[in-house]
Amino acid sequence: MKVIKEISNSSEVIASQLLARDNFLLFGHIIPDGDCIGSIAALQLGLEARGKKVEVILQDPVPDIYKFLPVTARFRHEWSSDINAQNIIFLDCSDINRIGEQVSANLNSSVTTFNIDHHATNDYFADYNWVEPGAAATAELVFALLNALQVKINPEMATALFSGLVMDTGKFMYSSTTDKTMTTAAHLLQAGVDINQVRINLFETKTREEILLLRLALNNISISDDGRIAWISLPYKEVKAIGALDVHPESIINYTREIKGVEVGMLFREINPGQIKVGFRAKGAVDVAQIAGKIGGGGHRQAAGATYEGTLAQAKDIVTKLVKDVIN
Repeated sequence: MKVIKEISNSSEVIASQLLARDNFLLFGHIIPDGDCIGSIAALQLGLEARGKKVEVILQDPVPDIYKFLPVTARFRHEWSSDINAQNIIFLDCSDINRIGEQVSANLNSSVTTFNIDHHATNDYFADYNWVEPGAAATAELVFALLNALQVKINPEMATALFSGLVMDTGKFMYSSTTDKTMTTAAHLLQAGVDINQVRINLFETKTREEILLLRLALNNISISDDGRIAWISLPYKEVKAIGALDVHPESIINYTREIKGVEVGMLFREINPGQIKVGFRAKGAVDVAQIAGKIGGGGHRQAAGATYEGTLAQAKDIVTKLVKDVIN
């Protein structure tokens, strides 16, 4: 990939580059969350409103709770021969590997790449990089970008971005929430967010498989002897047995952090035999992004993740020891 390495904290700089180009391909990260999906959905609609050709590829399926956003039905999940992108935009990806091996194998050096993200661990991997760790969500940046593109934000775009904000800020309760976040949310509400659809789909609707996965998770909670660490284990075979391999609810890990006295909560999910997705949450001064970084991951101070290659038992032993070394 050619190296331009333009680093800018300006939505206007990125907007001017996007307006001068066409044929965009938008990427989000594996196991996409609300911020990833909402940001992609809104930017796709915004670029199309400016007459641009846009395609989206997510390696993993869109979780059911986000399918109420109509544009997600157009997302692709594999590369096909009719995709002829000249420009690629990575959204909510802290590094290029976050898009997944299946789709990253098709990248080539002839395209121009854009990296729009809010993770402090971002490694500025694209030609044009706009990374703001102080932003509560990538959706916050996309809102500013749409304004810089002089796109009139319609209710569908607003609902997508609001969903991203709500999910990445823990309903505006995480410490990452700022006055700018709330101002952005207010503008989105004015633009026509369907608040009832957001509430019903994100917080009041669960599939049978989600409930079964939650039951399995609560049965598999462990707590350290001192009560400062808690973790949930989800073995591949047990998740497969309840038909929940494709279910990735973002809220399950929070049950570990909600236990009184717990400072760091973790979720160990075996997504494939020998491949463990590790999630971290903190509610005190512990920087879990630094812990995740020790096993090749990253994220934010209070929410981070990584992938561990090995057995579930090994992952739990190694990672819990890393956490204990930090908090003791």
